Amino acid sequence: MNCKSNKLRDAVVLALVASAGTTGAAFAQDNSGATTLDRIEVTGSRIRSVDVETSQPILVLKREDIQKQGVTSVADVLTRISANGAGSNTTFNNGGDGSATVSLRNLGAARTLVLVNGRRWVSGLTGSVDLNTIPAAVIERIEILKDGASSIYGSDAVAGVVNIITRTDFEGAEVNAYVGQYGQGDGQRTSFDATVGVSGERGNLVLGLSRVKEDAVMAGARAISAVPYYGYGSSTFSSYSASGRMCSQPTASGCAVGWGVLPNSAQGSGNANDPYYGLNQYVPYTTDEYGYNYAKDNYLITPQKRSSLYAQGAYDLTDNVRFKVDALFNERRSAQQLAGYPLAHISTGIMMSGESYYNPYNTLYGGDGREVGWSHRLTEMARLYEQNDKTQHVYAGLEGVFELSDRQFSWDAGYSFNKTDQTETQFGDANLITLANSLGPSALVNGVVRCVDGSGDVIDGCVPFNPLSPAGAIPKEQLDYILFTAHNTYQYRNESVTANISGDVVELPAGWMGFAAGYEHRKESGFSSPDALIASGNTSGNAFTPTNGGYSLDDYYLELLVPLLKDLPGANLLELSVAGRFSDYSTFGTTTNSKFGLKWKPVEDLLVRASYATGFRAPSINNLYLGASDDFANYSDPCSSNDVNYANVAAACQAAGVPANFVASYNSATGNSGQTIFPFTRTANADLQPETAKNYTLGFVYSPSYVQGLDISLDWWKIELKDSISSPSANYILEQCYEKGVTAYCDLFTREASGLITQMTLQPMNFGQERLEGYDFSVKYRMPETSIGQFNFSLDSTYVSVRENKVDADTPWESNNGIYWEFDPNWRVRGSATIDWSFGDFSASWTARYYSSLKDYQWGDDGQGNYNHVDSTVFNDLQIAYNLPWNATIRVGANNVLDRDPPVIMGAFANSFDPQYMIPGRYSYLQYTQRF
Repeated sequence: MNCKSNKLRDAVVLALVASAGTTGAAFAQDNSGATTLDRIEVTGSRIRSVDVETSQPILVLKREDIQKQGVTSVADVLTRISANGAGSNTTFNNGGDGSATVSLRNLGAARTLVLVNGRRWVSGLTGSVDLNTIPAAVIERIEILKDGASSIYGSDAVAGVVNIITRTDFEGAEVNAYVGQYGQGDGQRTSFDATVGVSGERGNLVLGLSRVKEDAVMAGARAISAVPYYGYGSSTFSSYSASGRMCSQPTASGCAVGWGVLPNSAQGSGNANDPYYGLNQYVPYTTDEYGYNYAKDNYLITPQKRSSLYAQGAYDLTDNVRFKVDALFNERRSAQQLAGYPLAHISTGIMMSGESYYNPYNTLYGGDGREVGWSHRLTEMARLYEQNDKTQHVYAGLEGVFELSDRQFSWDAGYSFNKTDQTETQFGDANLITLANSLGPSALVNGVVRCVDGSGDVIDGCVPFNPLSPAGAIPKEQLDYILFTAHNTYQYRNESVTANISGDVVELPAGWMGFAAGYEHRKESGFSSPDALIASGNTSGNAFTPTNGGYSLDDYYLELLVPLLKDLPGANLLELSVAGRFSDYSTFGTTTNSKFGLKWKPVEDLLVRASYATGFRAPSINNLYLGASDDFANYSDPCSSNDVNYANVAAACQAAGVPANFVASYNSATGNSGQTIFPFTRTANADLQPETAKNYTLGFVYSPSYVQGLDISLDWWKIELKDSISSPSANYILEQCYEKGVTAYCDLFTREASGLITQMTLQPMNFGQERLEGYDFSVKYRMPETSIGQFNFSLDSTYVSVRENKVDADTPWESNNGIYWEFDPNWRVRGSATIDWSFGDFSASWTARYYSSLKDYQWGDDGQGNYNHVDSTVFNDLQIAYNLPWNATIRVGANNVLDRDPPVIMGAFANSFDPQYMIPGRYSYLQYTQRF
């Protein structure tokens, strides 16, 4: 063996391996920035263009492609690719937490594996990766593998893999400044980043610093989101009025008589500082006149601030061994805002004492001293949820090359550590303990209303609360006493040790048979720790208890690339790839997954590719260890005597003790469907097994030699998912109990004597199946240069032919294709087309993003439903750029340049449109890049 005689080749191979990121890396980069996918983790080869000419369908977004989109986050970039579905983003307000995710094939974020430099990134308790932990400024390119890859990467790579490659071989300095906002004058975004790179004879170092600030947009600032349901006006306002409401005959679930409400013009009686309101002040409550428009108080786009520091370096210890390290720190500050809390005796279980100074039935005013029901929308203070996320990443390892028996080998070994800590602060929720005190007996003492005990003695520190105040009239001292600030903490971390080796095995007539093998040991752990008051359940908001757990695993993999034929008639190239991975988890045990790929070039211009793979997703920390949390679920009660199918279950319902004349009127005035007023319990299941999947692909790439610069690809794909981990809905639990007679499901809920369901346990199970099938079609054409410049055209599109699921083996398949469900738009077709033009220092691009039409299923009060048509939508984006003489570039652009509104969807959770669409408004931006 003579290592010295091959220094140049060793140096090239070492550079390729080093730039790949090693652990889990599938990507090597040469000095021109081209990408090869043949040696390390994704078996394939580059013929003309790496994104279309491999044995698997891969889409590559280069740095210049990202810059043309005029966005400030990785999530915004991935939202636009046709294979993506419904991930979270900054338009998620109610229920959002500031994170952003990607969901390839719309199979859920937890089934899309996200890597950075080929290595697994830190996820959350749900198993999905928050893309906001990865600053866009450090990205060199993004590679999207649109195929299952558990045999290569392990768990989560069911729908595909997103591999984010950071800037490595960068020399010099670069500064970027960006500012943009909507045409309505809101939603401003600013960003600044600086990158510095230095290289020496034996190593290099890249440092990056970035800061992004995204301002909020209020829902009230757009017509489509300014009311709860667009086009319905005040008829959909909340019954929780901003003015105090009172009920003289309250029940646990409402009011036996009509509510009375204080109009805004109500005049207080008694003490001028703390007035009470007499019975003659109240008028009958109606939603049209006194209902509250809570929608306008919510964020439409949530605000964020992200700051990051990134470093990556490499140093040649010897001619054949390199030390590599990269590290990142990212901080995100984000917030969500909801309208003031709708406090009431219904939700808190606390009546206003007959001896309260503010109760108009107080005997002091000639009343009978009865307790009364009450409600008040706390418009005096909005509910605010703020997050401070800090993500840390460190990788350190050795990489090298060696020769053995005239064969070239590369190897790497390293340690990776990732951790995210989150502190969440909540404002605007009520402390039920102090609320109960404040609604108890009170009296005027020395001109001040004070809480008193049964003897009339003052209770120190207690401040009486008057929920019957007109809108906006509750004093600050009352709010300060009944409200509290909550502090919740979360953490997720993973650590891994990896070792990989790859090289040549034996020379066959068609070429060298290559291999890759490796080992990974990984630990995953996390916890959530709620505020003590939230954990105790003594708050107006949803209660939840702590989550804490973790697991470890050992993975072993082997891959082979077997060249079968080469340079023969009908077989310019024929290669077989085989991969297998054995995983041993401390939770559920072992699983083995495999993959087979075939790449065939009958002629030089045509590539045919096919693959078959098995995959899995391991249960997440939340799946296994989630603490109990409140869930106010929507459901239809089949035992309600006004249900259209009641006759089919009447006997079973009555046998279970439900009265024959029971009507679930607490959900809806005219029907049995709606949201429970009693908190159900969502929890975990430690006995979960992994989900399993099968992936199939078959396609071709045509790059005709007679049309230079043209690549056409068409790929058929199919995914079959079994043992899906999901929580059965309340409807499914009730159906299994009363229609199927499954006792285990009947044990998950309880009813009170009247028939009301007061408690239900919702926990994940391995009980679902899904199958999807479709086609990806793409075209790239670099046209011949003309006298007026260079034109390029690209098309990326996905057509879904089958999307269906079944909840268990006994139920039929149900199609969701083209149907909208809440937060889940199942488009049949998505696509984007771009035309680029460049002429000298000028360039421009126009992109059209297409979303096909949907059917929005709407339930009626009679338990039946109808489909509403949701129009197809196209958003158009424009960018113009100019290279300035002093080595700088200025870009001006507009997203949604034609000012197209998103389609109205009544089934959407909020804002009357789905958060996957752009919000209304033309977004314009300016970006300046200076290179040194």
